[in-house]
Amino acid sequence: MRRRTFVATTAFATLLAGTHMSTTEAAELDPNNTLIMTLKDGNVVIKLLPDLAPQHVARVKQLAHEGFYDGTPFHRVIPGFMAQGGDPTGTGTGGSKLPDLPAEFTTKAHFLRGTVGAARTQNPNSANSQFYIMFAPAPHLDGQYTIWGQVVSGMEYVDKIKPGSGSNGLVQNPDRIIKMRLMSEAKS
Repeated sequence: MRRRTFVATTAFATLLAGTHMSTTEAAELDPNNTLIMTLKDGNVVIKLLPDLAPQHVARVKQLAHEGFYDGTPFHRVIPGFMAQGGDPTGTGTGGSKLPDLPAEFTTKAHFLRGTVGAARTQNPNSANSQFYIMFAPAPHLDGQYTIWGQVVSGMEYVDKIKPGSGSNGLVQNPDRIIKMRLMSEAKS
């Protein structure tokens, strides 16, 4: 059993190369509830929060497994606020072919730096595939948007995502997600 644990921990450490996560920290993550998002500057590790948003986490896991997020742009990036992606059209109006999800709002977690939330329209039950990663706390979003993850390593790479311009933060020639997979499915 110790050998299996060592081998698994070593494999996770290889996957997390380029992050600032120790082998011990990596071993504490559930590989079935951890995403590895590869950006141009390095890997971002996102701890999924199925206890807060089980339907959203299931959706993100399904789409990541299918490769849906690979190559999708961060189409809306507002410095000091958030980076939004997950829309294959890059317009902010696209999503997956799956039905929209009902809101899973919570008061048990807050929008802090590194929080990952579900993007939606004015309709609270319209989240699909789009998400955003917070650059800074945004308490005005608490209880208004679904929180489904938290960046636990690699936030410095999120900070390097090309910013947008104007009040809406639309990005010309945006940075893209190279690959996004569950840690349990990722290959080193």
